[in-house]
Amino acid sequence: MKPKKNFFKKSAFGQWLGIELDVVSLKEKLISLVGGIISILLLMGICEQVLGLKGSAMLISSMGASAVLLFGVPHGALSQPWPVVMGHFLSAVIGVTCAKMISVPYVAAACAVGLSIGAMHQLKCIHPPGGATALTAVLGGNGIRELGYSFVWHPVLLNAVVMVLVAVGFNYLFAWRRYPAAWGKRHRSGISKAERVSHQDIVEALESFDSFVDITEEDLIRLHELLSKREKRSKKELHGCQDGED
Repeated sequence: MKPKKNFFKKSAFGQWLGIELDVVSLKEKLISLVGGIISILLLMGICEQVLGLKGSAMLISSMGASAVLLFGVPHGALSQPWPVVMGHFLSAVIGVTCAKMISVPYVAAACAVGLSIGAMHQLKCIHPPGGATALTAVLGGNGIRELGYSFVWHPVLLNAVVMVLVAVGFNYLFAWRRYPAAWGKRHRSGISKAERVSHQDIVEALESFDSFVDITEEDLIRLHELLSKREKRSKKELHGCQDGED
């Protein structure tokens, strides 16, 4: 079956916009959609009904962005438990600190986001919604500012932990969507030891790339193995055609 052509993607303008391949099935997209709905409903229900939290202490808007990652891209490096929990936690601490120490709001907001990016990079917990959490700590209004460092514990840390637990349970219902990604089944590659890539190979390649790549090491290895298998099949088919011609 020939892959669908996407002329817009192949155009220079499409590439400039960053339009990538879309090979995800409709079923997978619907599962992501349902996961997003369930996660926010459960998060709000647990915080309000079980823990008795209300208003600004109940939920932060950046959890909506986290839901996109945890249920739309559950195997992505940015979606794993450490980046989610620590990314939000660090950003909240930095955001509250900037709000307290810097009197000019727009300077405090800019510093909160920039410092959060640096801290998340350094501690290997980059989670884009963390930037929104830092911004909320500064610009979230009187209700947020009155919470002070309590904002870090609830709603931020509480929201992040609950969101991860919901993602673990929901994604477990689907064998191909194990979360965290480390729980995914390891595939037998059929690739010889000489052809396999090692952890050190990946580290050296990423160092030369010198940019964050949102894919886990396991998925990088799996992708390499699939491409190697495809190359082998292509070579066999080519040799078969040449033998037939002879």
